Amino acid sequence: MIQHLKTYMEFVKFEHTIFALPFAYLGAVLAQRRIPPISKWFWITLAMVGARTAGMALNRIIDRKIDTQNPRTKDRALQKKTITLPQAKLLVLFSLFLLLVSAWQLNPFCIVLAPLAIFLLFTYSYVKRFSWSTHFILGSVLACAPIGGWVAIEGRLALLPILLGGSVLFWVAGFDMIYACQDVAFDRTFGIHSLPARFGVAQALFFSTLFHLVSLALLLWVGFLGRLGPIFWLGWALATFILLVEHRLISPQDLSRVNQAFFVMNGWVSVILFIAVTLDQIGKFR
Repeated sequence: MIQHLKTYMEFVKFEHTIFALPFAYLGAVLAQRRIPPISKWFWITLAMVGARTAGMALNRIIDRKIDTQNPRTKDRALQKKTITLPQAKLLVLFSLFLLLVSAWQLNPFCIVLAPLAIFLLFTYSYVKRFSWSTHFILGSVLACAPIGGWVAIEGRLALLPILLGGSVLFWVAGFDMIYACQDVAFDRTFGIHSLPARFGVAQALFFSTLFHLVSLALLLWVGFLGRLGPIFWLGWALATFILLVEHRLISPQDLSRVNQAFFVMNGWVSVILFIAVTLDQIGKFR
C-alpha cells in the first residue's frame, strides 16, 4: 500500500502542491484578518488537494501520447504502466468529487465558482496544442488558490484577492516559461506551442523576468491595499531576492539548473509570503 501511495503521489507530483496551497491559506488569512477556524483550514486543504490532484492527473492523461515521445517524460507512470489509464481516470473523478464536496462544506459561492476552476483544469493541457498562451492558463489555474481561499472565508469577491490572484498568475506564468525552455527542440518538432518554442529561449527568459516584476508590483499593491505591516514587507523583500537568484541561475547558454530554479526557489516564494502575512496578522490582532 505504501508503494502504491508513493506511485500515485509521484504520478501527480504531490510535492508541487506547495506552489498553490500556501497561497490558498494566504487568501484565507487576509479575509479572516487572523488565523481562520480549523474547520475552514480542513476544507480549504481538501479542496486544494482535490483540485491540484485532478489537474495534474488530467494533464498526464491528456498528454500521455506526447509524454511517450518526449525523452524527459517517457518514464512517467502511465508510460511505464505502473498506473493504468482507468486508474488515472478514477483518480480524476475522485479528486473532482473531493473538490466539490469541500466547496459545498465551505459556502454556496464556492460551489458557484467550482465549475470555473474545473473548466480551467480541463483547458490547460489542450491550449498548448494551438497557442503559446498556455503559460497564462496555468497561471490562471493557480491564481484560483488565493481567490478561493478568500471566498472560502468571505463568501464574496473583492479587489484584494483579485490582485493577489493576478500576482500568482504572473508568477506562475513566468516560472512556467523557464520550465518550458527545456523542451524547445521537442516542442518545435512535434508542434507543441510554448513561448520559448515560439520566440526562443532568450526572449522567453526576458518575458519571464518581466512577468515576475509585474507579479511583485501586484504584491506591492496588495500590501498597500491590505494595510499590511513590516513583516509582510520583509517577506516581499525576501521573495524579490529569491526571484532575483532564480533568474541568475539560468541563461540562454546554460539551462542545467532549471529544476533548481523551478522547484526549490519557487517553493520558497509561496511559503515565505504565507508566513509573512500570517505573522503580520497575528501581530495585529493577538
